[in-house]
Amino acid sequence: MENNRLRECISLPEAYKQSFKQNYTDNIELSIFNCGLERCAAGYTWGPGIRDHYLIHLVLSGKGSFRPGGETFALQAGDVFLIKPSQLCTYSADPEDPWEYIWVGFNGACANKLVAKLPFSDAVPVHHAHNPDVLRDTLKEIYQARGMEPCDEATMVGYLYLFIAALMKETREGEPRAASSSSQYVLNAIKFIQFNFSHDISIDDVAKSVGVSRSHLYRVFMSNVGKSPIDYLTEYRISEACNLLRASNLSIAEVATSVGFFDQFYFSRVFKKAVGVPPSRYLAGQEKSAAGQENRV
Repeated sequence: MENNRLRECISLPEAYKQSFKQNYTDNIELSIFNCGLERCAAGYTWGPGIRDHYLIHLVLSGKGSFRPGGETFALQAGDVFLIKPSQLCTYSADPEDPWEYIWVGFNGACANKLVAKLPFSDAVPVHHAHNPDVLRDTLKEIYQARGMEPCDEATMVGYLYLFIAALMKETREGEPRAASSSSQYVLNAIKFIQFNFSHDISIDDVAKSVGVSRSHLYRVFMSNVGKSPIDYLTEYRISEACNLLRASNLSIAEVATSVGFFDQFYFSRVFKKAVGVPPSRYLAGQEKSAAGQENRV
């Protein structure tokens, strides 16, 4: 049944190859070099050789072998294998039951960081997919979106991110589940605060984002940071407000809104308690200091 589902997207002759190659791209973050699908002739072999980009194949049906160095891996439907740039390798279709696969080749400034989160290692560059249909469908979408226009490339890269995300999910599903340490809860909470401090968030929102109760978040913050979550959030907002008052032309009301205070008078009270002076005097002091520096120049 699995093999039949994997082959649903294809209705072509016994041996075929359909591929697309990108000749040029302006996208340096993540770009697709090529993509395609192929049902190989019996015994078809590529290599030994190297690629100048990452290349990931998903086996749809049949069998084959992948040799990325000294060890040979026997592969079948549902297996995924990764080829890294400049990696000498060989891969071959089985002479009796040649494989059919779909692939994408990509590279870019963030490619290495993304690949590091996938379920591959240097020792084992193959993975048996838990959800091969999802991987197949996203790879199929990449190929169907092929084209030379900027909108085509954007669509292809969008589906590539979805494919990578699906593989990342497989990485998480394959890892043993361990209880999160208190320090990890704190780190996740701090990340949430730093990304969302400008919005109307509460400590309940922070606790919910990391999957713990408000009381437990309070305890781990006091243990690891030495202050409560609300104190951390307030101090972070005031610190950002000081940065804006020093480096922007925003009014005090605009600064208050920008750091998550939607009542200017409340912002002023909290600011004065934290900094020692109200934001108006803080701003005046910054302007006076800047004027003094200009006069000295």
